Amino acid sequence: MPAFEPGRVPGRRAPRLAVADPATGEVFDEVPDQQPDALDAVVDRSRRAWQGWRADPAVRATALRAAAGAVEGAAEDLARLLTREQGKPLAESHAEIARTAARLRYFAGLAPRTRRITDGRPVHSEIRWRSLGPVAAIVPWNFPLQLAAAKFAPALMAGNTVVLKPSPFTPLATRLLGSVLATVLPEDVLTVVTGREPLGARLASHPGIRHVTFTGSAPTGRAVAGAAAASLARVTLELGGNDAAVLLDDVEVDRIADRLFWAAFRNCGQVCMAVKRVYAPVRLHAQVVEALAERARTVAVGPGLDPDTRLGPVNNAPQLARVEQITRRALADGARAAAGGRRPAGPGHFFAPTILTDVPPDSPVVTEEQFGPVLPVLPYRRLDEAVDAANGTGFGLGGSVWGTDPARAEAVADRLECGTVWINHHAELSLAQPFAGVKDSGVGVAGGPWGLYGNLRPFVVHRPREA
Repeated sequence: MPAFEPGRVPGRRAPRLAVADPATGEVFDEVPDQQPDALDAVVDRSRRAWQGWRADPAVRATALRAAAGAVEGAAEDLARLLTREQGKPLAESHAEIARTAARLRYFAGLAPRTRRITDGRPVHSEIRWRSLGPVAAIVPWNFPLQLAAAKFAPALMAGNTVVLKPSPFTPLATRLLGSVLATVLPEDVLTVVTGREPLGARLASHPGIRHVTFTGSAPTGRAVAGAAAASLARVTLELGGNDAAVLLDDVEVDRIADRLFWAAFRNCGQVCMAVKRVYAPVRLHAQVVEALAERARTVAVGPGLDPDTRLGPVNNAPQLARVEQITRRALADGARAAAGGRRPAGPGHFFAPTILTDVPPDSPVVTEEQFGPVLPVLPYRRLDEAVDAANGTGFGLGGSVWGTDPARAEAVADRLECGTVWINHHAELSLAQPFAGVKDSGVGVAGGPWGLYGNLRPFVVHRPREA
């Protein structure tokens, strides 16, 4: 089947962006392919809306709570459309909608704290907080609604306005979300723009944007940071990961196999903080490979709207080609597929859930982020060797340690170079915690109060003390 290129709709003169169903590969809808020169008017309206929106935090909190209710009221339509364009099982789409509403409610309950400085000088000094202005939120295709809310909920509660650009592969549910939120938010407080590049690049570099928050690949993140530098806009970049799971020699394989499998394969492996490498002791390596391979062979793969499906397709043709290429390279280098390893026959962007063994440690499937349903399992003889390997890539988003002795596992976890570490589970986040990576996994902090303050600037007021 030929690769699908978004935006090409034969016979149409007006710029439109075609959207394909990844379960079939067929185009089923389209959205405006907005041109970069239209952003001037969009950002200007966003700036004008900011003048009123920033004035009253109580009004903002009420609006965000109403927004959460509106999202929940539209959950069925949003979830079905999200599955249709993204591919994930319908139950996972419903979970994403619920998380979107939960983020709105969480940030509606936060407010920055004024702090008084006491340092012996004859003045009262207070740190207050002010919003930044229009914020650009650029969102990928793996969790288009949840990641959008992770950006716009704290930005809005802080008093900013937001211009939201979804991926060209998943614009439909985001446009519907924007329409739902328009019923409870003031005009131009949240604007959704859709289109291919260079729309995102122009948005990131627009002189009216004061904060750019982006989730995506490290190369694109560097380009976004460079574009934002032109106007000295603040940047928050979440640039993916290559999370390692280190299994200790006391781990009980049968007890953790399900959790470990889904930590790697949820959303067809298209999760920035998914397990993307497993390091297992030599004596347990074969057992770990077989336990994961058995699950990969038997998991129900199919269209997300099928109620029996547990694993959907890869979202788009370019990413499917990437997954296929990186797997073929590993097999050519001597790896063996204990399960999967190829595309199944039939339509759609499917790739068989794949467990790789005998993988060279310098293979791209180990050193890079594969972002698909492929998992290499590598043996180690010494624990130090496993920790060094886990830390040995340019990424540092998350990691996990698995074993029966919690204190020992925590001691090993403390040695991992990443922003979040889990013990005996993986990729679970609280709305109240910070989320950030190290090295090539990003710049800035999202989540919790840190996400709110990331959308504010300090404003210091000095006044003389009373005599």
